[in-house]
Amino acid sequence: MKKLTTSVLAVVLSSSFAVVSAQTVKDTAKTTQIEEVVITGALGIKKTADATTSAQQIVGTKELNQAAAPSAIQSLTGKVSGLKITNTNSSVNPDYNIVLRGAKSVTGNNQALIVIDNSISTAAILGAIPPEAIESVNIIKGLQGSALYGSQGVNGVIIVTTKKGTKSEKITFNLTSAVEISQVFKLPKVQTRYGKGVQDESYSDEDYGGTNYVPWENTSWGPAYNGSLGGQMVPTGLPQADGNYIYGKYAPVKDHFSKFFQNGVNFQNGLSINVGGPDSYAFLSMNRLDNEFVVANDKLKQNNFLFKGGKKFNKLRIDGQFNYISRTVNQTNGGLYDDILQMPTTNDIRVYRNSGIPGYLTAYATNPYWTMQHERLNSTMEYLNGIVSLQYDFNKNINLSYTGNLSLSKTEQENHNDGFKDVVTYADANVPLPNGVASYFYNRNYTDRRYYGDLMLNFNYDLTDDLNLKVNLGNNIQDRAYNARSVGGSGLIIPGWYSVNNISSLALPTDTGTKEDGGTMENYNRRVKTYAFFGNLDLAYKDYLFLNATYRYEQSSLFTTNIGGNFNNKAYPYYSAGLSFIPTKAFDFGGDVLTYMKIAPSYSRVGNANLNPYQINPTGNVAAGYPFNVPSYILNTSVTNPNLKPEYFNSIELNAMFGFFNDRITLEGSVYQSKTKDLIIASAPSNSSGLSSYVDNIGNSKTKGFDIDLGLTPIKTQNFTWNLHAYFSKSETILESLRSGASQVSLLTYSSPSIGVAAVVGQNLYSFVGSTYQKDPNGNIIVGANGVPIINSALSVLGNVNPDYTMGLTTSFKYKGLSLSAVMDYRKGGQFVSFTKGLLAFTGGLEQTANQDRENGYVVPNSVQLINGQYVANTTAAYSADYSGAVTYWTGNNFRRTGENLIVDATFFKVREIALSYDLPKSLLASTFVNGVTFSLYARNPIAIYAKSNRNFADPETSNYTGNLSGIADTSQYPTTRVFGFKLNATF
Repeated sequence: MKKLTTSVLAVVLSSSFAVVSAQTVKDTAKTTQIEEVVITGALGIKKTADATTSAQQIVGTKELNQAAAPSAIQSLTGKVSGLKITNTNSSVNPDYNIVLRGAKSVTGNNQALIVIDNSISTAAILGAIPPEAIESVNIIKGLQGSALYGSQGVNGVIIVTTKKGTKSEKITFNLTSAVEISQVFKLPKVQTRYGKGVQDESYSDEDYGGTNYVPWENTSWGPAYNGSLGGQMVPTGLPQADGNYIYGKYAPVKDHFSKFFQNGVNFQNGLSINVGGPDSYAFLSMNRLDNEFVVANDKLKQNNFLFKGGKKFNKLRIDGQFNYISRTVNQTNGGLYDDILQMPTTNDIRVYRNSGIPGYLTAYATNPYWTMQHERLNSTMEYLNGIVSLQYDFNKNINLSYTGNLSLSKTEQENHNDGFKDVVTYADANVPLPNGVASYFYNRNYTDRRYYGDLMLNFNYDLTDDLNLKVNLGNNIQDRAYNARSVGGSGLIIPGWYSVNNISSLALPTDTGTKEDGGTMENYNRRVKTYAFFGNLDLAYKDYLFLNATYRYEQSSLFTTNIGGNFNNKAYPYYSAGLSFIPTKAFDFGGDVLTYMKIAPSYSRVGNANLNPYQINPTGNVAAGYPFNVPSYILNTSVTNPNLKPEYFNSIELNAMFGFFNDRITLEGSVYQSKTKDLIIASAPSNSSGLSSYVDNIGNSKTKGFDIDLGLTPIKTQNFTWNLHAYFSKSETILESLRSGASQVSLLTYSSPSIGVAAVVGQNLYSFVGSTYQKDPNGNIIVGANGVPIINSALSVLGNVNPDYTMGLTTSFKYKGLSLSAVMDYRKGGQFVSFTKGLLAFTGGLEQTANQDRENGYVVPNSVQLINGQYVANTTAAYSADYSGAVTYWTGNNFRRTGENLIVDATFFKVREIALSYDLPKSLLASTFVNGVTFSLYARNPIAIYAKSNRNFADPETSNYTGNLSGIADTSQYPTTRVFGFKLNATF
């Protein structure tokens, strides 16, 4: 990746010369000055860029819509320094983790707060709002800028402002329509030297045509393709319904994994209507999304309606909005990808499309076509949101405002499996019978009601000719009630009837469930209230010195205790202060070269309410099963200290911004450090305590990092503009200590392989901990006398999920009506766990399994033996110097059970977007009712380059877990996809 860094530097240097040339000769167009930008910050308070004291970055509507992403979250990816977006669900209905400047809490929520039109919302709702309905997104990275949100703002804030009507009294319509094709790529690379089969002496040459070849195997331990069977037609898979075999050529099928997937089709259509006047406006947006996924029959349909209107009546201003979203999803179980990954290169999976389970290519995996048809998850989501904003101006200096937001959402899920009973018999006794599949039906309902209200008294006074004072005093109330209801069980009595009345074995409400029987039963009621008073102070001296201070006194029901009838709920103060100084205005220096300079230090102290509702109150658990014939309460062995307090973040930050050549070159940097005390962590007490875990304030950590953003406008003339934006970002959080004296806190553990995720003292969050091989001083693997690597008894830190640094580049060209833009980024370092690699090792598909002749066993590369006190090069094949030794090494308990073998470098380079658009000349539309027409061709994620050790096992940005356990790439995560599309935009 050194070439990439060099290229970016070359672009920057060459662009600088282009800027100078443009300044003196060609520049004929006005450039917007930094200080002219108005930013919507916390609680909707607007400030100029001069007065902003924390690191913030704005992404406008043009950048959000240039590649027609169906989700604003996807539109932000790769465009913001310090922003990391992880896809935790790669299905037709994706989910995302959004983290700014790295994780700070060990077990708490590290995701950025989402605020839409001055009301707190969720990432799921942001993902459902079409980008074309958004005016701008302000990403507040610095804690000082988000401190007014208290405990909810500790991880930064993403403030979304949707569009509203224009002041023009003429009604304008905007129509958008996009169609795009999605396809999988970056599928795992596999060996193509050996084909389907197994090392089993019970099968002879005469049985199926060759030693080791078995038609119904799911592994690739068969004969070599260049052997006697190569190119011949052989039986493959289990016998079909008529008792005959499907025959295929014994040769590798190119890109055999991809044969299962189809090209997905996505349609986006939207219509918006604008109308307004001097004191009123109205805006209506209607959008429809139809997504047919790369897995056949998986579909998503979404409708979005957004209405905004406002009017001023003398001293009273009223603004309101209404947003309705409905989403319907029909999808299968992503676990079918695990079955696909087991398929040898000998097979073309498409020939088993209608074979069901009995006639599939193997008895040891389920036919994914059968799964796709008979295991379904149907869900509907409805979201209704209403916001009313009132502002009354007492005079030109004082006004009172109120923003009230009520949102209601309901999600209903129904998932079922039709099941399969083993009633198949084969004439050949050697043919294995496929396993049965249990049928089930589950229904779940989730409701969520949120109320958010801000009452603010606002003062704006010019104390002197040079000194301005702005004060905002207010009260915030939040009330969230959410619940879940589940019913279901296993055993459909009548096939095809999906109802709880058709269940032979009803699940208890306390069942945790498994992947095989449909999942977890969820039944709960939760309610969280927050009550806070806050104040914001802005002082401006002339136009070059600005002071901002915030204070929030917050009381949350999360800290409410009821012990012995005694209620207690302590409130906590959170505060911040920041300064912004513009030397170029204060001292009038810099000339035509340095035209703008800002220095902005800040300090913040904010707490994180890292708790679940009712967690600090003594509760009982509902027990089920033997000896409890009926549900009963038992002692809860997971206890939380009732005197728990928030995790406190003490953060200092220094921001600097420079503008050169009339802001044609901008450079912005931010360096920050945050010390976190009283981390809330669950520890494992001694066995004598009788507790399984004890949650308390027991840890301290430190976060530090920096962001650098470079903006360039090398050329800006009347007809041609070239813009560049590059960034470099680095962040790390070190766990400094645990008061319990422990060296680490385990967060996730697997026994096979021996690997997990932990917070380790002295290490960056979050670390991978697992088993390793013994190595000599030169790093060579030490093997025993049998050639098998020796595994260390103690677990070791194998890496962590955090990248060393991230670089990004956005560029755009515009010549008259023609525009070309591209977004790309490079993430260096970090690791992830690939279960795909372990699975391919078992099946014999992993490239490494075929880099030696299997017939002679497998000698571990670069391994040594300790002989007479000296390390000597190893020549002994593991287990035995024959085919069975090679099979045992890769399928047994050594390679794929050892944690370090499943750690993969997460480095990548991606081109996120490429878009080409053309605006029809106004002269062609002069005699029509159409004001403007734009045609666009675009691609999203067209290029991805992974680290050498990542043989396309998984996209490094995917994760099988939400929350803090990112970096686990399970075999249920679908491959990377890319999109190519066409968009039409017309205004009339």
